[in-house]
Amino acid sequence: MVILIKVVQFLLSLLILIVLHELGHFSMAKLFGVRVDKFYVFFNPGFSLWKKKIGKTVYGLGWLPLGGYVKIGGMVDESMDHEQLKRPAAPDDFRVKPAWQRLLIMSGGVLVNLLLAWVIYSALLFTHGMKYIATDDITYGIAADSLGTEIGFRSGDRVLYVNGKSYADYNEMLSEMLLEPDAVVTVSRQDSLVNVPIQREYLETLLSGVPPFTVRMPMVVAGVIPGSAAEGAGFQVGDSLVALGGKRATFFDEFRDFVRSRVGDTVSVVVARAGSFDTLRVGVPGSGTVGVQADADFSRFFSVRTRTFGLLQSIGMGASMGFERVVGYCKSLKMLFIPEAKAHKSLGGFISIAKMFPGEWDWAFFWNFTAFLSIILAVMNFLPIPGLDGGHVMFLLYEVVTGRKPSERFLTVAIMFGMALLLILVLYANLNDVFKLFH
Repeated sequence: MVILIKVVQFLLSLLILIVLHELGHFSMAKLFGVRVDKFYVFFNPGFSLWKKKIGKTVYGLGWLPLGGYVKIGGMVDESMDHEQLKRPAAPDDFRVKPAWQRLLIMSGGVLVNLLLAWVIYSALLFTHGMKYIATDDITYGIAADSLGTEIGFRSGDRVLYVNGKSYADYNEMLSEMLLEPDAVVTVSRQDSLVNVPIQREYLETLLSGVPPFTVRMPMVVAGVIPGSAAEGAGFQVGDSLVALGGKRATFFDEFRDFVRSRVGDTVSVVVARAGSFDTLRVGVPGSGTVGVQADADFSRFFSVRTRTFGLLQSIGMGASMGFERVVGYCKSLKMLFIPEAKAHKSLGGFISIAKMFPGEWDWAFFWNFTAFLSIILAVMNFLPIPGLDGGHVMFLLYEVVTGRKPSERFLTVAIMFGMALLLILVLYANLNDVFKLFH
C-alpha cells in the first residue's frame, strides 16, 4: 500500500506539471496566432490511449509517462516532420512569426513552471507558515561521526557560519554547506572560533547522502530491541542517560562511541528512571551495538519555530523561496562538473523521485515537493541543449543577435544530436535507480 501511495502521488504530480508546462507553450502560441497541430499529455509512440481533434488541434493522451508535447505548426522540432516545412509558409506558421514572439512561445513552459512554484510556495506560506529549526536553538551543538571527525568537526561544535554567512534555518545551513565546493564552516569550540574547510575529497561521500554530523541530542531510550543485550541488562523506554563507566554522560553520540570502543566488555551505564538513578550493566557484543533505540524527535529537545505570513508577505516570500530553490538546484547541477564530487553516481530517475514522496498522503508535502519538481523541470528544460526549450531559445537568441536564422538542416541535425544525448542521460539516470535497488 505504501508503494501504491508513493506511485499515485508521483503520477499525479507529474501529470500536473506536464499539463501546465505544455499549456504554457500552447497559450503563448495561441496568443500570437500560431497553429498548434497536437497537444499531448504523455508520449504516444505507436498509439494513443485517447485523442480527439478540436479545430486545428489534436488533443491526446499517450501511454508513456516520460513527458508531454505540443506540436507547433511550421517549426523544426523533435517530431522531425519535414513534410510540413516543404509546404509554403502559412500565416499561422511558427517560422513566419517575429523572433521575439517565437522566443516567448518557446519560453512559455518554463515561465509557467516558475509561476506554478511561486503560487504553490505562496499558498503554503499563507496557510501553513514556515516551520524550521533555528540554528541558534541547537544548544548542544553537533554530534560528529567518523566522517565528520575526519573532516575536522568535533562533537559539541556549534556551527556559526558557512563561507562567512550565518543561517537562521539549520537545514538551510546544512544544504548550503553540502552544495558549496570548498566550503569553509566556522564553528564555536570551547569558546574559540575554528574554521573547518570541506576538502573536495569528501564531496563524493557527502553527496551520496552520508552527513558529516547530526544534531546532538540527549539520549532518551525510545525502544529496546527484543532479545538484545540492552533488554537483558534492563533498559526501559524513557530511560535518560546519566553516566558511562563512572563518568558523566548525557548525549547519544557519547553512548554510541563508548559502546563501540568496548566490544567484548561489560560496561556500566547509569540512567535516570522515574525520578531515581539505576545502574545497569550490559555486555557489548561484536557488532558494537547493544539494541537501544534513541529518541530522535527534534521537538522533544528543541522548539520547532513557525513563522507566519500575511497574504502580501506570503506572495513576496513565495517568490524569494522559489528563487532560492532555483539557485540551490543550479548549485547541485554544478557539482556534475567537479570531478572529485562524482555527482553522476547520485543521479536518479523516476524511481528516485517517487521514493521521495511519503508513504502516507500529506497534501502539504505533496504541494511543496510538486513546487520543487516544477523548478527542476524549469531549470532542466532551459538548459541550452538542442531538443529542449533552452536549445530552441539558444538558437533564437543567435538569430536576434546576428540577424540570421540557422538553416533547417542545421537545426535538424542539432536536435537529433540533442535528443540522442537526452535519451542517454534519461537511460543512465533510470538505470542508476535500478542498480541502486539491487545494491
